[in-house]
Amino acid sequence: MGVSTFELEERKTGKDLYSYQKGAINKIFKAFEESPKDYHLLYQLPTGGGKTVIFSEIVRQYLKHHNKKVLVMTHRIELCKQTSKMLTEFGVVNKVVDSKADLSDQGEYSCFVAMVETLNNRLNDDKLDISDIGLVIIDEAHYNSFTKLFKFFSQSFILGVTATPLSSSIELPMTDNYDELIVGESIESLIQNGFLSRAEMYSYNVGLTSLVVGANGDYTVKSSEDLYTADDMLSKLIQAYEERSKGKKTLIFNNGINTSLYVYETFRRAGYKIAHLDNTNTKKERATILKWFKNTPDAILTSVSILTTGFDEPTVESIILNRATKSLTLYYQMIGRGSRVLKNKNTFTVVDLGNNFHRFGPWGDNLDWQRIFKSPNYYLDSLLSDEELESNFRYEMPDELRAEFSNSEEVYFDVQKTYVDCIRKGKSSKAVLELSIEQHAKICVENSEDVYDAIALAKKLGDDIDFRIGRYTKCISKSTFNFVEWLKGDYRKKLNAYLRLNFDDVFEMVHGYAPKD
Repeated sequence: MGVSTFELEERKTGKDLYSYQKGAINKIFKAFEESPKDYHLLYQLPTGGGKTVIFSEIVRQYLKHHNKKVLVMTHRIELCKQTSKMLTEFGVVNKVVDSKADLSDQGEYSCFVAMVETLNNRLNDDKLDISDIGLVIIDEAHYNSFTKLFKFFSQSFILGVTATPLSSSIELPMTDNYDELIVGESIESLIQNGFLSRAEMYSYNVGLTSLVVGANGDYTVKSSEDLYTADDMLSKLIQAYEERSKGKKTLIFNNGINTSLYVYETFRRAGYKIAHLDNTNTKKERATILKWFKNTPDAILTSVSILTTGFDEPTVESIILNRATKSLTLYYQMIGRGSRVLKNKNTFTVVDLGNNFHRFGPWGDNLDWQRIFKSPNYYLDSLLSDEELESNFRYEMPDELRAEFSNSEEVYFDVQKTYVDCIRKGKSSKAVLELSIEQHAKICVENSEDVYDAIALAKKLGDDIDFRIGRYTKCISKSTFNFVEWLKGDYRKKLNAYLRLNFDDVFEMVHGYAPKD
């Protein structure tokens, strides 16, 4: 069931802060007092921990005790407006410096909120007086677009805030631009104290070796679209949704508009309530879609990266990562969209269709942020490649299919181990496939009354067969597309032939008696 929007926890603002937020503010002000005026401080706090609340209170206190001005920078217009609104709630009169802003009255304000590109233009045109700015706050500080503005604030204290102190660019590590990192409350602590929901995570293994890494260090949209618009991936997505997320308000993240549109059509044809959103939608369309999503209990919203920041919808109960990423920040941002707490929601579902769990570990893992901040390359180099990830995979039957093999204690067959055993014993590599076919036949017979039942069950083993063939071809280092496809077809034929020839013998071996005529 969906969560009522009327059951939202009341957000605490103004002086009514949580103890960990007060603790963070004290630490930050202590750093102010003990450091030179051009010190660059970075503060980390998970999505949902209230970063905007914390820095709004910092602005309020700073203006009260210093005869200087404050500038808050964001990288998105939505964040600009949200930040301005929060500052106003804290009693901080502020001016938004957007492309249409009239700056003739700037002398009347002590706090400005600006988007990075607009601010860059205004400063280069000498339209904004920044001579009196003592504190600069940078929201989502891991984005590198901000660093080009640092030259304008050589006499200001800079406070960057982020959930993930890992730069969006390998060439520009955050440790080059910030003197110190203060690590805030952990995700685990925020969950235990009821500030965030706990993620229940489910992973579906996906072959990613066809993906191409682009200049930005992440997978290209083109290679992602080729993989995720394929029929088998769309089927896997629907299957995963129906197994883990059906009836829950669900957000699906994709890498590419085309993929999102394919997802939209696939779910619509299956009769589900779904909408698609990307950065080509007008403001009005976006507002209409988000209102529908908020008010529809089991709504599905498929989108591209547009909702990773500046989007706060606590009624989200399920997140589907229908994409792979090499960005730890993006991984945390996507999952964080489901972590908001409601009175009757303290857990949410995360379905991973991009091997992201295997790469980064569970969301909320106890990451050493200080080490990541100081040695980002060490951390990035330690991440597994797609080939290494896939070599650790183990095929897991979906629950519904596993129920049809309930008489079998074990349905998994370790191709790699069997291959090593066969080679050690001097057997041909083909023996691996023969043993695999025997094991598949055995589990089909264990759960069948007659040969026709067994053959019907064998037809349902397609994903497992494909997985085993994939493993086998890696073992023998031969994986041309045509060869792999031929092997898959040949395996299916041989499995059916084996069942027809040997059903009675296998049945008797399994049950201890011959099958009834």
